[in-house]
Amino acid sequence: MNKQELISIAKKVKKNIVEMIYEARSGHPGGSLSCADIITYLYYEKMNVNVEKPNDPNRDRFVLSKGHAAPALYAVLAEKGYFPKEELKKLRKLGSLLQGHPDSKHISGVDVSTGSLGQGISNTVGMALGLRNQKNNAKVYVVLGDGELQEGLVWEASMAAAHYKLDNIVAIIDNNGLQIDGKNEEVMGVEPLDKKFESFGWNVVCCDDGNDFDKIDEAFLRADKTEGKPTVIIAKTVKGSGVSFMENKAEWHGQAPNKEEKAKAIKDIMN
Repeated sequence: MNKQELISIAKKVKKNIVEMIYEARSGHPGGSLSCADIITYLYYEKMNVNVEKPNDPNRDRFVLSKGHAAPALYAVLAEKGYFPKEELKKLRKLGSLLQGHPDSKHISGVDVSTGSLGQGISNTVGMALGLRNQKNNAKVYVVLGDGELQEGLVWEASMAAAHYKLDNIVAIIDNNGLQIDGKNEEVMGVEPLDKKFESFGWNVVCCDDGNDFDKIDEAFLRADKTEGKPTVIIAKTVKGSGVSFMENKAEWHGQAPNKEEKAKAIKDIMN
């Protein structure tokens, strides 16, 4: 798939993110938009998945460790055909298929239920070990938030991944620099991420624009060449990517747009 096709899909995904959060009157637009391009790339370009066989044991797995960004995953899954797009408008509503965080028991295409930060990458390590023990060549891709790295569980899992030489793991850090209370560096600094992961025994790939498909593709191609250790892609992203008044604004971490803001956001995205 070429870059323009990916951009077109990502615009639809971002539009759906805004619309579903508006309909729900709650959710997390900033961090969903920042990782939307990465998740689009994974499902449309990188991962070995088949919507007709969502439980194929040989499929690649995806874990959204930053589970509050579920709208990004839901929008991609719906666009891909895992469930009807009409479901997106029911986000967070009573009886809806789509809860505020991913639910693997009820949503086709969701491999792991996530929400408690740090647990997603821990699940990833277990899945990767299981696949290797079964001599299954599938990979596990996991997206984490940079604020999520403040959780100690992340580093326990990272230590285990390196110890067991799990080169079937590719972690992607959605490095947008912001969390619900403001800048990461002011809340609880997590830098330098590259040196920290290197010290834990990981292969580190730095991507200076995680919202550009050429840069994303380049990073994953570098990750593919690694053997004998897990890889982390530290992707510099923009919180609220594609929406002018949301970009780089911490207040849009967990705030739904009103009707006028929704219209402005969609106009920004589709232009």
